[in-house]
Amino acid sequence: MFGFRPGRRRGTAAVVLAAASLMLTLGGCGVDRVTPQDARDEAGTDGKAGAAGSRRVDCAEVKCIALTFDAGPGKDTPRLLDVLKEKQVPATFFLLGKRHVDRYPEVVKRIADEGHEVANHTWSHRILTGLDKAEVREELARTQTAVEKITGRKPTLMRPPQGRTDDTVSEVSKELGLAQILWSVTAKDYSTTDSALIRQRVIDQSGRDGIILLHDIYDGTVPAVPSIIDELKNRGFTFVTVPELLAPGKAEPGVVYAPEAE
Repeated sequence: MFGFRPGRRRGTAAVVLAAASLMLTLGGCGVDRVTPQDARDEAGTDGKAGAAGSRRVDCAEVKCIALTFDAGPGKDTPRLLDVLKEKQVPATFFLLGKRHVDRYPEVVKRIADEGHEVANHTWSHRILTGLDKAEVREELARTQTAVEKITGRKPTLMRPPQGRTDDTVSEVSKELGLAQILWSVTAKDYSTTDSALIRQRVIDQSGRDGIILLHDIYDGTVPAVPSIIDELKNRGFTFVTVPELLAPGKAEPGVVYAPEAE
């Protein structure tokens, strides 16, 4: 997210960290957000969603958390998928089109085939709030098409780079059938290769209905995932995909979903 550059390059660490500290307050400025609990509560009162019995987990009753990965797939994603399979943990992957989806189509297919949620993180990681409507549409629609060709299904979720969204981004997202998903937990894994530090940052910030943001393209991240999973399970968390976190609510196109930060 903040600080990500395609091709694994990093900017100056101090600048990246300073920018990242502002991300959650600046991203999506002026755009209303819906929490997972709000989505569930609304569905429960108007009956628009499916019955509770159709869900794998009831996050109104269970302490749920969603594990999400941005800007892949990459060379380490198969190893990550092995870990998730072993731990029986579903995840949500916000995939980047250029040099990722188009480079690793077999990994994209595996993500879908193994039951994870495949989502959109734009084509080339341009900041959408700096683009006109046609450019925003191109960034999102190109990845929609690429993913559909591989998996047979267009994503229904997207994550704007740096979490930055506005009315134009929301309008285009609605047109394309994409809900916008932000986060409450970030390890800033683009700024360190220290897996122990990544783990601790995630554990310290995690709470009920949280959405964890990690990147499966950085060297320290995938090695941190097994211990993150084990510790959060020990603390009573159940891992779910983002759609499961919102159920029985459904992610509505154009709407911005974000948990309360811990």
